[in-house]
Amino acid sequence: MDTSDNKKKNTLLYNILFVAVGAGILIFLALAPPESTVKLPHDEIHEKFFSMHKKEAEKFCTSCHNPDGDKPLPEGHPPKYRCLFCHKRK
Repeated sequence: MDTSDNKKKNTLLYNILFVAVGAGILIFLALAPPESTVKLPHDEIHEKFFSMHKKEAEKFCTSCHNPDGDKPLPEGHPPKYRCLFCHKRK
């Protein structure tokens, strides 16, 4: 009978641990900050990029978003080769 009681205790312990870990994950996700990255503008300039694949569209970003372009990237901007990884299309 001791093994039966041990199995019940272990099962109860594992269930409590599972619920505690699950609750911890849910709390962590609930407290996460909202997405703050600016989305790709849906204007005349960017319209053509919405129909392209991400990798294809990203090749054109540096034509305007370079130090001498119309809209240079701000100081400290992360790597510039994966624009649509962060800047989602709507």
